[in-house]
Amino acid sequence: MQEELESIRQEALAAVDAANDLKELQNIKVTYLGKKGSVTKVLRGMGQLSKEERPVVGELANKVREAITAAIDNKTAVLEQAALEEKLEQETVDVTLPGRPVHVGGPHLLTRIIEEIEDLFIGMGYEVREGPEVETDYYNFEALNLPKGHPARDMQDTFYLTNELLLRTHTSPVQARTMQEYGGHQPVKMICPGKVYRRDSDDATHSHQFTQIEGLYVDENVRMSDLKGTLNTFAKRIFGEDRKIRLRPSFFPFTEPSVEMDISCKVCEGNGCSVCKQSGWIEILGAGMVHPNVLEMAGYDSNLYTGFAFGMGPDRIAMLKYGIDDIRHFYRNDKRFITQFHYAKGGTL
Repeated sequence: MQEELESIRQEALAAVDAANDLKELQNIKVTYLGKKGSVTKVLRGMGQLSKEERPVVGELANKVREAITAAIDNKTAVLEQAALEEKLEQETVDVTLPGRPVHVGGPHLLTRIIEEIEDLFIGMGYEVREGPEVETDYYNFEALNLPKGHPARDMQDTFYLTNELLLRTHTSPVQARTMQEYGGHQPVKMICPGKVYRRDSDDATHSHQFTQIEGLYVDENVRMSDLKGTLNTFAKRIFGEDRKIRLRPSFFPFTEPSVEMDISCKVCEGNGCSVCKQSGWIEILGAGMVHPNVLEMAGYDSNLYTGFAFGMGPDRIAMLKYGIDDIRHFYRNDKRFITQFHYAKGGTL
């Protein structure tokens, strides 16, 4: 049996030395050291040996097992290193090749329009405020001179969550909250951009979700002429120095008097075309002097303080400024549309 074990060792070591891949080594390990392997078979026959022979054969069998295991481990390391070197050779990177182009994204067009308007008003001394999109009926309506049952509420097409909670229909509640926060004892000069929601059928010019920017200036001796000058500056900075504006009487429950502002049509330069419906003017925003009731509910003395407010839609401004014919383009994430408005190196479109 000792001769048999020595023969197995020599045969196994020769097989390991001749192996060319890891799979072949695994087969050799199973053949000689597995449950049905050659060394195991010899060990199972030790019961037929005398007591004196068993320790000798057992020690030799262990030495044979260890020798075969060591040879397999060493050859495994050699083959793995060779495989690694071959893989590295195949995957060599040519560092002289030019890099792959990286396509850098940028802010969405609406985001950039909002930031452009924010920069303009910040430069005029306004602060930017934000508020909740899920609003209370009080701040969305009542604090803005729209008590329960007021017919103008029907114009808002509101998404109600409960009798007192709703998705805000405009960003004006932020104005009411800010005035209340200031306690009626200090001036307010702010704009509030954000998303608003109304029950509307989506089409080329309407959406159930859109963006608004509303502004508010409250202080002593604020006049309609201040409002007109502010809006004129806004129109020229956003649409170009050659833009003209006009104010038309209108009605909003939270302002009195109220106006709507038009800008001269960029397409026809005010001469009349299909874009402006032959009028030469395009409506852009609503505004007016803050209603005394709104001031009083926020804690301001309407005999001492006056103010103006305005509200505009960045969606509509972007459509007019860049000739976009469908508001739904802003929300479809179509790269063909979005990539048309990447920032140039100088930071402009």
